[in-house]
Amino acid sequence: MESLNCYALMLVVVLAAAVAVDASGYEYDEDLSLLFYHKSCPELEKIVHHKLKLWLKNDSTLAPALINLHYRDCAIRGCDASILLDHKGSERSAKVSSSLRGFQVIDDIKSELEKKCPKTVSCADILASAAKDATAAVGGPFWSVPYGRKDGRISLAEEAQSLPSGRERITDLIELFQSKGLNVLDLVVLSGAHTIGRSSCARLQHRLFNYKGTRKPDPTIDPRYLNFLRRKCRWASETVEMDAVTPRKFDVQYYKNLQKKMGLLSTDQMLYSDSRTASIVSALASQPEVFQHQFAASMLKLGKIVDYTADEDDTEIRLKCNRVNP
Repeated sequence: MESLNCYALMLVVVLAAAVAVDASGYEYDEDLSLLFYHKSCPELEKIVHHKLKLWLKNDSTLAPALINLHYRDCAIRGCDASILLDHKGSERSAKVSSSLRGFQVIDDIKSELEKKCPKTVSCADILASAAKDATAAVGGPFWSVPYGRKDGRISLAEEAQSLPSGRERITDLIELFQSKGLNVLDLVVLSGAHTIGRSSCARLQHRLFNYKGTRKPDPTIDPRYLNFLRRKCRWASETVEMDAVTPRKFDVQYYKNLQKKMGLLSTDQMLYSDSRTASIVSALASQPEVFQHQFAASMLKLGKIVDYTADEDDTEIRLKCNRVNP
């Protein structure tokens, strides 16, 4: 067992060093800077931190919601806040986006920033900063966010529909991540965000009642966990915690759950059954420090994704995050 963990840990290190190998289609924005708002809006992070603290005090479930919102924004058209646009046919209006939350938090932060630093801070930068603070607030790692993102003017519901729903093959997920410049390690590490938060029962009812048309449950689910989920998810409109053991703690329990056949979504559980990802799961399950460090590194990579095909005319600094400027 010890030799397996050593091997798996070495695999994590090797994959981490191979970050740029898998990039295709999307690029990293190397123009981002930690000092971007040093003169134009020096209180940016202080305002984000203060506002977020107030919101989380009233509703701690907003922390995983904001992390997810940032991920979904970056995974569609790069980190351009296109997920925040609220109009007919936008990413936000897509069926897969119906459970997304946290929009009001970003709007509140933006409103305050417009008073302090008008027409200066992009909504994409606000979302990146909020996701960072939300992670730290629930016990996750801290990282420094470089700034300078622009807000996109294009947001299409059909592009949001292409994001994972929880029923894909691991190959599909790997190819999706590679198309954004992310690799296998990033896939497994960022999936670890499922250590907190909730999921709609609609995403897993097929596993519980009619797996692959058999009218039987997914045989890979632990029997006791299956009984628990069947009680919790009688209706598709219900929600269930992603991590049944420590749902409010940012830890490696998510990976330990996979080892016990307690992954909530099919795409979660398959990370431990696929040879390309299983060793990384094992390493992270036994190495919480490695997970914390690598989660920060993968989130930093995620936050730098830009769509290099975007025209300069398609970007701006929005005055309100839910609509493009007049």
